[in-house]
Amino acid sequence: MADNQLQVLNALDVAKTQWYHFTAIVIAGMGFFTDAYDLFCISLVTKLLGRIYYHEEGSHKPGTLPPNVAAATNGVAFCGTLAGQLFFGWLGDKLGRKKVYGMTLMIMVLCSIASGLSFGDKPKTVMATLCFFRFWLGFGIGGDYPLSATIMSEYANKKTRGAFISAVFAMQGFGIMAGGIFAIIISSIFDAKFPAPAYADDALRSTVPQADFVWRIILMFGAIPASMTYYSRSKMPETARYTALVAKNAQQAASDMSRVLQVEIEPEQILEEISTDKSKSFSLFSKQFMKRHGLHLLGTTSTWFLLDIAFYSQNLFQKDIFSAIGWIPPAQTMNAVQEVFKIARAQTLIALCSTVPGYWFTVVFIDVIGRFAIQLMGFFFMTVFMFALAIPYTHWTHKDNRIGFVIMYSLTFFFANFGPNATTFVVPAEIFPARFRSTCHGISAASGKLGAMVGAFGFLYLAQSPDKNKTDAGYPPGIGVRNSLLVLGVINFLGILFTFLVPESKGKSLEEMSGENESNEQNNNDSRTVEMV
Repeated sequence: MADNQLQVLNALDVAKTQWYHFTAIVIAGMGFFTDAYDLFCISLVTKLLGRIYYHEEGSHKPGTLPPNVAAATNGVAFCGTLAGQLFFGWLGDKLGRKKVYGMTLMIMVLCSIASGLSFGDKPKTVMATLCFFRFWLGFGIGGDYPLSATIMSEYANKKTRGAFISAVFAMQGFGIMAGGIFAIIISSIFDAKFPAPAYADDALRSTVPQADFVWRIILMFGAIPASMTYYSRSKMPETARYTALVAKNAQQAASDMSRVLQVEIEPEQILEEISTDKSKSFSLFSKQFMKRHGLHLLGTTSTWFLLDIAFYSQNLFQKDIFSAIGWIPPAQTMNAVQEVFKIARAQTLIALCSTVPGYWFTVVFIDVIGRFAIQLMGFFFMTVFMFALAIPYTHWTHKDNRIGFVIMYSLTFFFANFGPNATTFVVPAEIFPARFRSTCHGISAASGKLGAMVGAFGFLYLAQSPDKNKTDAGYPPGIGVRNSLLVLGVINFLGILFTFLVPESKGKSLEEMSGENESNEQNNNDSRTVEMV
C-alpha cells in the first residue's frame, strides 16, 4: 500500500515522534483547555445569577433563573458551537487549516471578556448580553474542534496518531478542573473579604453587592489561556497533507515537512505523484462519497449525538444531582458566594477523580486496543452505571449511601472519557479524505452539539420533580432525576449499537482509511496497462 502512496505522506506516517509533535499538542490542546473552561464554567455561576438578578422578596428559597432564561444561558453557547463547527469545518477545507486556526482563537478571547460585561444592570439586559456573547464564544469554540483534530491527525505518524489526537482532546479535562479550582479561589476570597449570613438568616444580606463581580471574573478568566497560544498558532505551518493533496503546492509541502519534522522530501517527486493522481474528483455527498463514506458519517454523527446528550446533561447539571442527594447543602443554608464554592468543589472533585484520569487512560491505550474497543467499552459501562444509579435510586438518596452514589456517578464520567467522549473526536479526523476531513469532522461534531443542546435544554425540565410543589420556581413538573437517569441509560445503550458503524483506524494511514490509496493503486495499474499497450 505504501508504494502507492505519495512519498510525502508516507514520510509523515513513518516519521519518529519529535519535539514538534508535543509542541503541536500543547498549542492545539490549550484551545480545548479554554473550550472546556468556557463551556462548563457557566454551570458554576447559574445559581449565583439567579440569586443576584431574580431574588423574590419574602420567598423561602433563593432566587433562581426562570426556565427560559436558564435554558438560554446553558444552551446558547452550544448553538454557537454547532454553527461554528459547520462553518469553520467547511472553511478549513476551503482556505486551509492554518488560515482559519487563528480566527477561532481570537473570537474566543474577545467573547470570553465580553461575556463578563453587560449593557446595564437590569436582569433582562444582563442576561441578554451574556447570551449574545456566549453564542459568539461558542461559535469560536466550534471552529476549534475540526481544525485542532484535523491538524493533529495530519501531523502525526500512524503509530501514535490516536494518542496525539486524544491528548489534544484530553486538555478538556484540565479545563473543566481549572474552572472549578478558579471558582473555588475566587469564591473563597470574596467570602472572606465580604462575609454574609445564610439566606435563611437574612435573605437580602446573603447576597452581597460584590457577588456580582464573582461570576464576571470567572467567565472573563477564560480569555487568558486562549490569548497565551495565539502567537504560537499564527506561526504553525499549514499541514503537509493539505498543502500536497488539496492545495497541490509541492514546494511548500516539502519545505514545511523539512522545517518542522526534519524529514527531507524532494518536491519534484511530490509534484510528479500529485500530477498523476486523477482519482479525487467526487464531491461531498455525491453518490461515490456516500458509497464509500456514507455509513462512516452516519456512525460518527450518531454516536457523537448520543454521547453528548448524556455527557453534557451530566456535566451541566451535576450540581442539581448533588443537591438532590444532599451532597450540596440546601441553598437557603448558604450565602450566595458559599454556594458557588460548594458547587465548584463538587465539580472539581469529579474532574480530578474521574474526568481527567478517563481522558488520559484513552491517550495511553487508544493505539494499543484501538478506537472501536474503547468506544464500545465506554458506552457499555456508561449504560451499566446509569442503570445502577437509576434503578435503586431511593437507596442512593439515603444519607449513609450518598458517597456510594458519588462514586458510581464518577465512574460514568470515567468511562465516558475512557470511551466515546474521546473516540468520537478522534475517529472523524482519520477516516475521511483530506479535502473533506475538516468538513466531515465539523458535521460529526455539530451532531454532537445538537445532542448537547438536547441534554442542556431537556434535562432542565426532565430532572424536575413530578410533584409540582417540589419543582424549582417557574418549572413545570418533570419525570424526576431517577427517570432522567433511566433515559440516559437507554441513550447510552443506543450508542453501543451505532458504534458498529464506525471503522477501526488503529495503525492505518489516513489515506488507507479514506480509500485514497485504493484510488492511487488503480491509477498506477491503469498507467501500467496503457504503457503495455
